[in-house]
Amino acid sequence: MDVSFFFEVLIGGLLAGVMYALVALGFVLIYKASGVFNFAQGAMVFFAALTCVGIADGLGVSLWIAIPLTMVAMVILGLATERIVLRPLVNQHEITLFMATIGLTFFVEGLAQLLWGSQVRELQIGIEDVPIQYLLDHFNISVSQFDVIAAGICAALVTGLALFFSKTKIGRALRAVADDHQAALAVGIPLQQIWGIVWAVAGFVALVAGLLWGARNGVQFALTFVALKALPVLILGGFTSVPGAILGGLIIGASEKLAEVYIGPMVGGGIEGWFPYVLALLFLLVRPEGLFGEKIIRRI
Repeated sequence: MDVSFFFEVLIGGLLAGVMYALVALGFVLIYKASGVFNFAQGAMVFFAALTCVGIADGLGVSLWIAIPLTMVAMVILGLATERIVLRPLVNQHEITLFMATIGLTFFVEGLAQLLWGSQVRELQIGIEDVPIQYLLDHFNISVSQFDVIAAGICAALVTGLALFFSKTKIGRALRAVADDHQAALAVGIPLQQIWGIVWAVAGFVALVAGLLWGARNGVQFALTFVALKALPVLILGGFTSVPGAILGGLIIGASEKLAEVYIGPMVGGGIEGWFPYVLALLFLLVRPEGLFGEKIIRRI
């Protein structure tokens, strides 16, 4: 086995995994705070990328002016979602909340295309997708400069959010809300305010993910399916764990690339798309709550 090629595939998978972890983080934040599985996270990623390009092209401004404007739009979208969709459904059954986010998915997708059109857009964020010459010359490993920088941005954001929610007063309030809504209210924690903050942060995370994935694959409707890649990540890491989202992303990213290269030829190829789901299914049989998820004990 060519060791250089193995590490090339492995590094590429790990870098992709960091980007998967960023998308999964949006799910984790909302689920941790409100117990809602936000199926619309992928639509929010699509909305963010398309809005950014639409503002830049429609107003004739640079991308670096369009990004802050889009960030404001995503925060407003997150806050509006909490106020209009989530708040009226407080204390409803989980399946009701889940169905509400499915409806929200179609609304956000339609709104984005109504505002900015449905054609595929190119997004240039100033990062070239070329091999890093040093690694190529000294180790014969081809690693994309775009992947490294994008993974660095994702890692910095995930780390910053993890520290924010673990070290700050808002973070402690979030953990209290996640543990017990009624107890949090009893000690004076503003539940709806915490939910609003979390949805706003999820909108910001969707913006960063939309910019990076849009720059790599083009701004198109297919961006909504990025969220589906986060599902195996959540199953492996746990739906309530930020470290779990990171580790799960790395595992999924590395395993899908290695499987495609080394197992794919044995079965005819094309397994990168479905291998993470098979891995997640097998993992469910062993540890259904995820690596960092809390075990649920029900007394009968």
